[in-house]
Amino acid sequence: MADGQLSNPTHPTPPRTEEERLDVLRLIRSRRVGAVTFHRLIAEHGSARAALAELPLIARSAGVGDYESCPEGVARAELAAGRRIGATPLFHGDPGYPDRLGATEDAPPVLWLQGDARLLMQPMVAIIGARNASSLGVRMARRLARDLGAAGFCVVSGLARGIDAEAHQAALETGTVAVQAGGVDVIYPQENAVLAADIARQGLRISEHMPGMQPQTRHFPQRNRIVAGLSRAVLVVEAAARSGSLITARMALDLGREVLAVPGHPFDARSTGCNHLIRDSATLLRDAGDVLEALGLERDTLAQAPQPPDPARPAVRAVSGRASPHAMPPGNPPRNTVPGDTVRLHGMILDRLGPSPLAEDQLMRDLSLSSAALVPELLTLELEGRILRQPGGLLSRR
Repeated sequence: MADGQLSNPTHPTPPRTEEERLDVLRLIRSRRVGAVTFHRLIAEHGSARAALAELPLIARSAGVGDYESCPEGVARAELAAGRRIGATPLFHGDPGYPDRLGATEDAPPVLWLQGDARLLMQPMVAIIGARNASSLGVRMARRLARDLGAAGFCVVSGLARGIDAEAHQAALETGTVAVQAGGVDVIYPQENAVLAADIARQGLRISEHMPGMQPQTRHFPQRNRIVAGLSRAVLVVEAAARSGSLITARMALDLGREVLAVPGHPFDARSTGCNHLIRDSATLLRDAGDVLEALGLERDTLAQAPQPPDPARPAVRAVSGRASPHAMPPGNPPRNTVPGDTVRLHGMILDRLGPSPLAEDQLMRDLSLSSAALVPELLTLELEGRILRQPGGLLSRR
């Protein structure tokens, strides 16, 4: 598939002065002005200041009375808020604004950055997928992120739980960009707060929204378009039939990006979206080599790249940075679980299992549990008819 880009009118010059930046912020923060409208107004009027002057007249001609553009004080407050949290604004047209994203018709007029902005200059691939990822999906996301990172790619994702978080974690050493819904300083979901802090130190977090803004439903498709716009290829590891991952994949196809999907068991709802993508147009994804081939690169690139360390996955950390209550460090005796812990543990086990059989020892490693902690819960779930034990120590979900 050709790597096409949509044409997009750009600023004659990027905003250079404080006043010009204020004008850009005022225009994009004005009511009923989105990214596409912003670029059209700039193309028609030549500058953000000229567009601001015309906005009331344009609004009246559209039947909107008493229209007021965003006040200058609001834009100044946004810049001040960004400075307080240590974030940097990157305006469309600035040096360092990623070319791929900048060429889309709805490129964000401003991005707030926390972390290493140089990552935006690296070739990027997106790894996205289900929030309730299976054990196989988690391992696939980690392997893809590690291998592609070692081959020189920066891994982009949306900081969601599941596949997104696993891809970010695996790519921390080689480079990862988290695109956020809401303000760049507002972490959602909160369970990824420790990961988000790690990305701010070792990678990059970005958002097109003003600092402090709480994520809203409409922000997530907007985030997805940035993920697709930044990337040379979008890799879907697991996705339900109706999911944000499929929205991102279709946006990527519209932009002419490569879309690759991992096939899955037909009975697993988490694989339905991927199987549909492969049926319709996406490339079947088995490993990082398939990504390189889709991008016109040699598989040998993987063999030549230095391989990052592949440590055993640590237990998922809570917001406070402490280990999960189910983590079993070597040498520590298993702890008794209370009913609330048991329900949570059962949910973790069931999330990792699907119709495809999984080895019990692999499940133990994925959940960082001892045999003494896991086996009794597996027996309980088996007696309840929720999992199926198969020959050879294999488990699947009924």
